[in-house]
Amino acid sequence: MEILGTTLRICVDDLEAPVAFYERLTGTRALRFERGGVSVAAVGCFLLMSGPESELEVLRKVSATIAVKDVDEASAALTGAGARIIAGPVPTPVGRNLIAAHPDGSVFEYVDRRPAA
Repeated sequence: MEILGTTLRICVDDLEAPVAFYERLTGTRALRFERGGVSVAAVGCFLLMSGPESELEVLRKVSATIAVKDVDEASAALTGAGARIIAGPVPTPVGRNLIAAHPDGSVFEYVDRRPAA
């Protein structure tokens, strides 16, 4: 499995002020979308999320988002190494993702930019 990069996940009460800060910090514009009642802004390597506390409570359990070439390949590598796939792979607005629990208990999201078959 080839890891292409990591995105840091940040839960906030309101997106506007943090988005402006991270846009200035990174020099990039935010890519915004909604998912499951949560407003999301991707700014450089930061993923800002705002929404109902019940949704954010679940999202806070995921340590980071890891970009990979292929989620299916990542799933095979993860399970082969002893991780447990919690959810996915499923389509997202930009590709596919899965959530995996590593043997040490940490939880990560793995994403690719491949359309679902």
